[in-house]
Amino acid sequence: MSEIAIEVDHVSKRFKRSVLRNNYVTLKDVLLRRRRVSKRDRFIDVLEDISFAVPKGRTFGIIGKNGSGKSTLLKLIAGIYRPDSGRIRVRGKLSSLIELGAGFHPEFTGRENVYINGILLGLSKQQVQERFDRIVQFAELEDFIDMPVRTYSSGMYMRLGFSVAVHVNPEILIIDEVLAVGDESFGHKCKEIIRQFKASGKTIVMVTHDMSAVERWCDEALWLNKGQIADRGEPRRIIDCYRENVKEDEEQNFEVAHQIGTTIMSDRWGDRQIEITEVRLLNEANMEQSIYHIGEPTIIEMTYHIHRTPTQPVVFGVGIFTPENICCYGTNTDIEKIPIQLNEDNGKVRFVIKENLLIEGTYFLDVAVHAEDGYPFDYIRHQTAFAIRSGIKDVGICRLSHDWEVNI
Repeated sequence: MSEIAIEVDHVSKRFKRSVLRNNYVTLKDVLLRRRRVSKRDRFIDVLEDISFAVPKGRTFGIIGKNGSGKSTLLKLIAGIYRPDSGRIRVRGKLSSLIELGAGFHPEFTGRENVYINGILLGLSKQQVQERFDRIVQFAELEDFIDMPVRTYSSGMYMRLGFSVAVHVNPEILIIDEVLAVGDESFGHKCKEIIRQFKASGKTIVMVTHDMSAVERWCDEALWLNKGQIADRGEPRRIIDCYRENVKEDEEQNFEVAHQIGTTIMSDRWGDRQIEITEVRLLNEANMEQSIYHIGEPTIIEMTYHIHRTPTQPVVFGVGIFTPENICCYGTNTDIEKIPIQLNEDNGKVRFVIKENLLIEGTYFLDVAVHAEDGYPFDYIRHQTAFAIRSGIKDVGICRLSHDWEVNI
Protein backbone atom coordinates (compact mmCIF):
# COMPACT_ATOMS: atom_id res chain seq x y z
CA MET A 1 0.00 0.00 0.00
CA SER A 2 1.30 3.47 -0.88
CA GLU A 3 2.49 5.72 1.91
CA ILE A 4 -0.18 8.30 2.81
CA ALA A 5 0.89 11.96 2.58
CA ILE A 6 -2.41 13.55 3.69
CA GLU A 7 -5.17 11.93 5.69
CA VAL A 8 -8.45 13.74 6.37
CA ASP A 9 -10.50 11.81 8.92
CA HIS A 10 -14.17 12.77 9.54
CA VAL A 11 -13.42 16.49 9.46
CA SER A 12 -16.11 19.12 9.98
CA LYS A 13 -15.82 22.91 10.08
CA ARG A 14 -18.35 25.62 10.87
CA PHE A 15 -18.17 29.39 11.08
CA LYS A 16 -20.17 31.76 13.22
CA ARG A 17 -22.61 33.93 11.34
CA SER A 18 -21.83 37.65 11.43
CA VAL A 19 -24.86 39.85 12.07
CA LEU A 20 -24.56 43.57 11.40
CA ARG A 21 -25.40 45.66 14.44
CA ASN A 22 -27.29 48.05 12.19
CA ASN A 23 -30.00 45.41 11.96
CA TYR A 24 -30.84 45.96 15.63
CA VAL A 25 -32.94 48.98 16.43
CA THR A 26 -33.81 48.64 20.13
CA LEU A 27 -32.77 46.61 23.16
CA LYS A 28 -36.10 44.78 22.95
CA ASP A 29 -35.35 43.81 19.35
CA VAL A 30 -31.95 42.47 20.37
CA LEU A 31 -33.42 40.34 23.14
CA LEU A 32 -36.24 39.02 20.97
CA ARG A 33 -33.90 38.11 18.14
CA ARG A 34 -31.56 36.29 20.49
CA ARG A 35 -34.47 34.33 21.88
CA ARG A 36 -35.64 33.29 18.40
CA VAL A 37 -32.29 32.22 16.97
CA SER A 38 -31.23 28.69 17.85
CA LYS A 39 -27.62 27.81 18.57
CA ARG A 40 -27.33 25.92 15.29
CA ASP A 41 -28.75 28.85 13.30
CA ARG A 42 -25.92 31.04 14.59
CA PHE A 43 -23.40 28.92 12.66
CA ILE A 44 -22.77 27.99 9.06
CA ASP A 45 -21.67 24.41 8.42
CA VAL A 46 -18.99 24.71 5.75
CA LEU A 47 -17.67 21.13 5.80
CA GLU A 48 -19.45 18.07 7.17
CA ASP A 49 -17.76 14.73 7.94
CA ILE A 50 -15.10 14.84 5.21
CA SER A 51 -12.80 11.82 4.90
CA PHE A 52 -10.20 10.96 2.26
CA ALA A 53 -6.50 10.14 1.91
CA VAL A 54 -3.91 11.29 -0.63
CA PRO A 55 -1.06 8.84 -1.28
CA LYS A 56 2.46 10.22 -1.48
CA GLY A 57 3.44 11.37 -4.97
CA ARG A 58 -0.14 11.72 -6.24
CA THR A 59 -1.83 14.83 -7.62
CA PHE A 60 -5.27 15.25 -6.10
CA GLY A 61 -7.85 17.68 -7.51
CA ILE A 62 -10.75 19.20 -5.58
CA ILE A 63 -13.60 20.68 -7.61
CA GLY A 64 -16.99 22.19 -6.82
CA LYS A 65 -19.06 25.32 -7.06
CA ASN A 66 -18.22 28.53 -5.25
CA GLY A 67 -19.14 28.17 -1.59
CA SER A 68 -18.84 24.40 -1.54
CA GLY A 69 -15.98 24.46 1.01
CA LYS A 70 -12.97 23.86 -1.27
CA SER A 71 -10.75 26.69 -0.02
CA THR A 72 -11.72 26.02 3.60
CA LEU A 73 -10.64 22.41 3.16
CA LEU A 74 -7.25 23.48 1.79
CA LYS A 75 -6.76 25.92 4.66
CA LEU A 76 -7.49 23.11 7.11
CA ILE A 77 -4.88 20.90 5.43
CA ALA A 78 -2.39 23.79 5.43
CA GLY A 79 -2.97 24.41 9.13
CA ILE A 80 -4.43 27.89 8.68
CA TYR A 81 -7.72 26.69 10.22
CA ARG A 82 -8.34 23.98 12.79
CA PRO A 83 -11.21 21.49 12.35
CA ASP A 84 -14.12 21.58 14.79
CA SER A 85 -14.22 17.79 14.74
CA GLY A 86 -12.14 15.05 13.17
CA ARG A 87 -8.43 15.27 12.47
CA ILE A 88 -5.94 15.85 9.67
CA ARG A 89 -2.54 14.20 9.38
CA VAL A 90 0.10 15.63 7.04
CA ARG A 91 3.30 13.64 6.55
CA GLY A 92 5.97 15.76 4.90
CA LYS A 93 7.10 19.37 4.52
CA LEU A 94 4.17 21.38 3.20
CA SER A 95 4.00 24.66 1.28
CA SER A 96 0.73 26.32 0.31
CA LEU A 97 -0.13 28.57 -2.61
CA ILE A 98 -3.20 30.05 -0.95
CA GLU A 99 -3.82 33.81 -1.11
CA LEU A 100 -0.33 34.48 -2.40
CA GLY A 101 1.60 37.08 -0.47
CA ALA A 102 -1.01 37.18 2.31
CA GLY A 103 1.81 37.49 4.88
CA PHE A 104 3.62 40.35 3.16
CA HIS A 105 3.95 43.61 5.08
CA PRO A 106 3.16 46.51 2.71
CA GLU A 107 5.71 48.87 4.26
CA PHE A 108 8.59 46.39 4.06
CA THR A 109 10.61 45.97 0.88
CA GLY A 110 10.35 42.93 -1.34
CA ARG A 111 13.73 41.79 -0.02
CA GLU A 112 12.59 41.99 3.60
CA ASN A 113 9.34 40.18 2.83
CA VAL A 114 11.19 37.36 1.07
CA TYR A 115 13.21 36.70 4.22
CA ILE A 116 10.21 36.98 6.54
CA ASN A 117 8.00 34.70 4.40
CA GLY A 118 10.76 32.21 3.74
CA ILE A 119 11.39 31.80 7.47
CA LEU A 120 7.64 31.53 8.17
CA LEU A 121 7.49 28.72 5.59
CA GLY A 122 10.20 26.79 7.43
CA LEU A 123 13.49 27.90 5.87
CA SER A 124 16.44 29.11 7.89
CA LYS A 125 17.87 32.57 7.24
CA GLN A 126 20.86 30.95 5.53
CA GLN A 127 18.58 28.87 3.26
CA VAL A 128 16.64 31.98 2.25
CA GLN A 129 19.92 33.74 1.50
CA GLU A 130 21.11 30.84 -0.65
CA ARG A 131 17.87 30.86 -2.67
CA PHE A 132 17.29 34.60 -2.68
CA ASP A 133 18.65 35.35 -6.16
CA ARG A 134 16.66 32.50 -7.70
CA ILE A 135 13.48 33.69 -5.97
CA VAL A 136 13.88 37.25 -7.26
CA GLN A 137 14.87 36.15 -10.76
CA PHE A 138 11.91 33.77 -11.05
CA ALA A 139 9.54 36.54 -9.90
CA GLU A 140 11.12 38.91 -12.47
CA LEU A 141 11.51 41.64 -9.83
CA GLU A 142 15.25 42.39 -9.96
CA ASP A 143 14.63 46.12 -10.45
CA PHE A 144 11.98 46.38 -7.72
CA ILE A 145 13.11 44.08 -4.93
CA ASP A 146 14.26 46.94 -2.66
CA MET A 147 11.04 48.92 -3.04
CA PRO A 148 8.14 48.67 -0.52
CA VAL A 149 5.66 46.05 -1.67
CA ARG A 150 2.85 48.60 -1.32
CA THR A 151 4.23 50.08 -4.54
CA TYR A 152 3.90 46.74 -6.37
CA SER A 153 1.12 45.97 -8.80
CA SER A 154 -1.13 43.03 -7.92
CA GLY A 155 0.71 40.89 -10.49
CA MET A 156 4.14 41.73 -9.01
CA TYR A 157 2.82 40.99 -5.51
CA MET A 158 1.48 37.57 -6.53
CA ARG A 159 4.59 36.66 -8.54
CA LEU A 160 6.80 37.24 -5.50
CA GLY A 161 4.47 35.21 -3.28
CA PHE A 162 4.44 32.32 -5.77
CA SER A 163 8.21 32.37 -6.14
CA VAL A 164 8.85 32.25 -2.39
CA ALA A 165 6.38 29.39 -1.93
CA VAL A 166 7.80 27.12 -4.66
CA HIS A 167 11.43 27.77 -3.69
CA VAL A 168 10.75 26.32 -0.24
CA ASN A 169 10.97 23.03 -2.19
CA PRO A 170 8.21 21.25 -0.26
CA GLU A 171 7.28 17.58 -0.30
CA ILE A 172 3.58 18.53 -0.38
CA LEU A 173 2.24 21.46 -2.38
CA ILE A 174 -1.22 22.95 -1.79
CA ILE A 175 -2.58 25.08 -4.65
CA ASP A 176 -5.74 27.21 -4.58
CA GLU A 177 -6.64 28.87 -7.90
CA VAL A 178 -3.27 30.56 -8.35
CA LEU A 179 -1.92 29.04 -11.55
CA ALA A 180 -2.77 32.11 -13.62
CA VAL A 181 -0.77 34.66 -11.67
CA GLY A 182 0.83 37.51 -13.59
CA ASP A 183 0.88 37.72 -17.37
CA GLU A 184 0.68 34.85 -19.84
CA SER A 185 4.46 34.32 -19.92
CA PHE A 186 4.69 34.02 -16.14
CA GLY A 187 1.65 31.76 -16.12
CA HIS A 188 3.54 29.34 -18.36
CA LYS A 189 6.46 29.38 -15.90
CA CYS A 190 4.10 28.56 -13.03
CA LYS A 191 2.62 25.61 -14.87
CA GLU A 192 6.08 24.34 -15.76
CA ILE A 193 7.05 24.43 -12.07
CA ILE A 194 3.91 22.42 -11.21
CA ARG A 195 4.79 19.93 -13.95
CA GLN A 196 8.31 19.53 -12.53
CA PHE A 197 6.94 19.04 -9.01
CA LYS A 198 4.64 16.31 -10.27
CA ALA A 199 7.40 14.63 -12.27
CA SER A 200 9.70 14.61 -9.22
CA GLY A 201 7.12 12.70 -7.18
CA LYS A 202 5.85 15.46 -4.93
CA THR A 203 2.33 15.32 -3.55
CA ILE A 204 0.04 18.03 -4.94
CA VAL A 205 -3.46 18.99 -3.83
CA MET A 206 -5.11 21.57 -6.05
CA VAL A 207 -8.38 23.47 -6.09
CA THR A 208 -9.36 24.94 -9.44
CA HIS A 209 -12.31 25.73 -11.67
CA ASP A 210 -10.17 24.81 -14.69
CA MET A 211 -11.46 21.33 -15.50
CA SER A 212 -8.86 20.85 -18.24
CA ALA A 213 -6.11 21.32 -15.61
CA VAL A 214 -7.74 18.70 -13.37
CA GLU A 215 -7.99 16.25 -16.23
CA ARG A 216 -4.44 16.95 -17.41
CA TRP A 217 -2.60 16.82 -14.08
CA CYS A 218 -4.66 14.98 -11.47
CA ASP A 219 -4.52 11.28 -10.67
CA GLU A 220 -7.75 11.51 -8.68
CA ALA A 221 -10.49 14.10 -8.17
CA LEU A 222 -12.91 14.87 -5.36
CA TRP A 223 -16.16 16.77 -5.91
CA LEU A 224 -17.41 18.86 -3.00
CA ASN A 225 -21.04 19.93 -2.97
CA LYS A 226 -22.47 22.06 -0.15
CA GLY A 227 -19.74 21.00 2.25
CA GLN A 228 -20.03 17.27 1.60
CA ILE A 229 -18.28 14.80 -0.69
CA ALA A 230 -20.56 14.28 -3.68
CA ASP A 231 -18.21 11.88 -5.48
CA ARG A 232 -14.59 10.88 -5.79
CA GLY A 233 -12.55 8.92 -8.30
CA GLU A 234 -11.06 9.04 -11.79
CA PRO A 235 -10.91 12.71 -12.90
CA ARG A 236 -12.74 12.33 -16.23
CA ARG A 237 -15.71 10.61 -14.60
CA ILE A 238 -15.89 13.08 -11.70
CA ILE A 239 -15.68 16.06 -14.05
CA ASP A 240 -18.53 14.68 -16.19
CA CYS A 241 -20.72 14.12 -13.11
CA TYR A 242 -19.93 17.62 -11.83
CA ARG A 243 -20.73 19.22 -15.19
CA GLU A 244 -24.08 17.43 -15.32
CA ASN A 245 -24.91 18.84 -11.90
CA VAL A 246 -23.81 22.33 -12.97
CA LYS A 247 -25.92 22.02 -16.10
CA GLU A 248 -29.03 21.23 -14.05
CA ASP A 249 -28.51 24.38 -11.97
CA GLU A 250 -27.72 26.43 -15.04
CA GLU A 251 -30.95 25.27 -16.66
CA GLN A 252 -32.96 26.89 -13.85
CA ASN A 253 -30.90 30.09 -13.80
CA PHE A 254 -30.83 30.29 -17.58
CA GLU A 255 -34.60 30.09 -17.82
CA VAL A 256 -34.99 33.20 -15.65
CA ALA A 257 -32.26 35.13 -17.45
CA HIS A 258 -33.39 34.34 -20.98
CA GLN A 259 -37.00 35.22 -20.18
CA ILE A 260 -35.83 38.74 -19.33
CA GLY A 261 -33.59 38.91 -22.40
CA THR A 262 -36.13 37.59 -24.88
CA THR A 263 -38.84 39.88 -23.48
CA ILE A 264 -36.62 42.86 -24.26
CA MET A 265 -35.44 41.63 -27.66
CA SER A 266 -38.38 39.67 -29.01
CA ASP A 267 -40.75 40.82 -31.72
CA ARG A 268 -43.66 39.16 -33.55
CA TRP A 269 -45.63 39.74 -36.69
CA GLY A 270 -47.97 37.99 -39.17
CA ASP A 271 -51.74 37.62 -39.65
CA ARG A 272 -51.94 34.41 -37.56
CA GLN A 273 -53.86 32.31 -40.06
CA ILE A 274 -51.55 29.71 -38.60
CA GLU A 275 -50.26 30.49 -35.13
CA ILE A 276 -47.21 29.03 -33.42
CA THR A 277 -48.61 28.35 -29.96
CA GLU A 278 -45.57 26.76 -28.31
CA VAL A 279 -41.86 26.27 -28.94
CA ARG A 280 -39.87 23.75 -26.95
CA LEU A 281 -36.18 22.90 -26.91
CA LEU A 282 -35.64 19.18 -26.30
CA ASN A 283 -32.82 16.68 -26.00
CA GLU A 284 -32.76 13.28 -27.67
CA ALA A 285 -34.72 11.84 -24.75
CA ASN A 286 -37.52 14.35 -25.52
CA MET A 287 -36.88 16.17 -22.25
CA GLU A 288 -36.94 19.97 -22.22
CA GLN A 289 -33.49 21.48 -22.09
CA SER A 290 -31.88 24.91 -22.51
CA ILE A 291 -28.18 24.14 -22.05
CA TYR A 292 -26.37 21.67 -24.31
CA HIS A 293 -22.83 20.36 -24.52
CA ILE A 294 -21.18 20.83 -27.90
CA GLY A 295 -22.03 17.95 -30.21
CA GLU A 296 -25.22 17.09 -28.34
CA PRO A 297 -28.44 16.62 -30.37
CA THR A 298 -30.82 19.59 -30.19
CA ILE A 299 -34.51 19.40 -31.10
CA ILE A 300 -36.66 22.46 -31.82
CA GLU A 301 -40.34 21.58 -31.57
CA MET A 302 -43.04 23.97 -32.81
CA THR A 303 -46.71 23.44 -31.99
CA TYR A 304 -49.13 25.20 -34.33
CA HIS A 305 -52.85 25.98 -34.44
CA ILE A 306 -54.81 26.69 -37.65
CA HIS A 307 -57.28 29.56 -37.37
CA ARG A 308 -57.94 29.71 -41.11
CA THR A 309 -56.69 27.24 -43.72
CA PRO A 310 -54.28 29.07 -46.09
CA THR A 311 -54.63 28.78 -49.86
CA GLN A 312 -50.88 28.54 -50.50
CA PRO A 313 -48.43 25.81 -49.42
CA VAL A 314 -47.12 26.38 -45.91
CA VAL A 315 -43.45 26.76 -44.94
CA PHE A 316 -41.90 26.39 -41.47
CA GLY A 317 -38.52 27.92 -40.74
CA VAL A 318 -35.93 28.43 -38.01
CA GLY A 319 -33.06 30.84 -37.52
CA ILE A 320 -30.28 30.79 -34.91
CA PHE A 321 -28.63 34.10 -33.93
CA THR A 322 -25.91 35.32 -31.59
CA PRO A 323 -26.71 38.06 -29.03
CA GLU A 324 -25.07 40.45 -31.55
CA ASN A 325 -27.78 39.37 -34.04
CA ILE A 326 -25.35 37.52 -36.31
CA CYS A 327 -27.14 34.72 -38.10
CA CYS A 328 -25.41 31.43 -37.35
CA TYR A 329 -27.79 29.34 -39.39
CA GLY A 330 -31.20 29.61 -40.99
CA THR A 331 -33.30 27.29 -43.09
CA ASN A 332 -36.90 26.34 -43.85
CA THR A 333 -38.92 23.47 -45.27
CA ASP A 334 -39.19 25.15 -48.68
CA ILE A 335 -35.41 25.49 -49.08
CA GLU A 336 -34.99 21.84 -48.21
CA LYS A 337 -37.92 20.66 -50.35
CA ILE A 338 -39.87 19.25 -47.39
CA PRO A 339 -43.61 19.15 -48.20
CA ILE A 340 -45.88 20.18 -45.32
CA GLN A 341 -49.14 18.37 -44.78
CA LEU A 342 -51.12 20.24 -42.13
CA ASN A 343 -53.45 18.65 -39.59
CA GLU A 344 -56.99 19.99 -39.46
CA ASP A 345 -56.58 22.12 -36.31
CA ASN A 346 -53.34 21.52 -34.43
CA GLY A 347 -50.02 19.90 -35.16
CA LYS A 348 -46.30 19.81 -34.46
CA VAL A 349 -43.17 20.32 -36.54
CA ARG A 350 -39.71 19.35 -35.34
CA PHE A 351 -36.33 20.59 -36.51
CA VAL A 352 -33.71 18.07 -35.38
CA ILE A 353 -30.03 19.05 -35.15
CA LYS A 354 -28.31 15.69 -34.91
CA GLU A 355 -24.97 17.16 -33.77
CA ASN A 356 -24.99 20.75 -32.52
CA LEU A 357 -21.53 22.11 -33.32
CA LEU A 358 -22.08 25.73 -32.35
CA ILE A 359 -19.22 26.88 -30.13
CA GLU A 360 -19.72 27.80 -26.48
CA GLY A 361 -22.08 30.71 -25.97
CA THR A 362 -25.70 31.85 -25.82
CA TYR A 363 -27.94 31.80 -28.89
CA PHE A 364 -31.39 33.15 -29.77
CA LEU A 365 -33.95 31.28 -31.83
CA ASP A 366 -36.30 32.69 -34.43
CA VAL A 367 -39.24 30.55 -35.56
CA ALA A 368 -41.68 31.19 -38.37
CA VAL A 369 -44.54 29.83 -40.43
CA HIS A 370 -45.33 31.58 -43.71
CA ALA A 371 -46.73 31.12 -47.19
CA GLU A 372 -44.57 29.84 -50.04
CA ASP A 373 -44.27 33.38 -51.42
CA GLY A 374 -42.97 34.63 -48.04
CA TYR A 375 -46.21 36.12 -46.72
CA PRO A 376 -45.95 35.80 -42.90
CA PHE A 377 -48.53 33.91 -40.90
CA ASP A 378 -46.54 34.01 -37.68
CA TYR A 379 -42.92 35.10 -37.22
CA ILE A 380 -41.44 35.26 -33.72
CA ARG A 381 -38.04 36.90 -33.44
CA HIS A 382 -35.84 35.68 -30.53
CA GLN A 383 -38.67 33.48 -29.30
CA THR A 384 -36.38 31.64 -26.92
CA ALA A 385 -32.72 31.14 -26.12
CA PHE A 386 -30.35 28.29 -25.47
CA ALA A 387 -26.69 27.89 -24.52
CA ILE A 388 -23.83 25.67 -25.58
CA ARG A 389 -21.13 24.57 -23.13
CA SER A 390 -17.78 23.21 -24.25
CA GLY A 391 -14.38 22.42 -22.81
CA ILE A 392 -12.88 23.52 -26.14
CA LYS A 393 -12.31 27.27 -26.28
CA ASP A 394 -12.20 27.81 -30.05
CA VAL A 395 -13.64 30.95 -31.63
CA GLY A 396 -16.08 31.87 -34.38
CA ILE A 397 -19.61 30.50 -34.65
CA CYS A 398 -19.40 26.75 -35.15
CA ARG A 399 -16.86 24.00 -34.79
CA LEU A 400 -16.06 22.46 -38.16
CA SER A 401 -15.23 18.77 -38.38
CA HIS A 402 -11.48 18.61 -38.91
CA ASP A 403 -8.17 16.83 -38.36
CA TRP A 404 -4.61 18.11 -37.93
CA GLU A 405 -1.78 16.68 -40.03
CA VAL A 406 1.72 17.49 -38.83
CA ASN A 407 5.10 16.78 -40.43
CA ILE A 408 3.60 15.03 -43.44
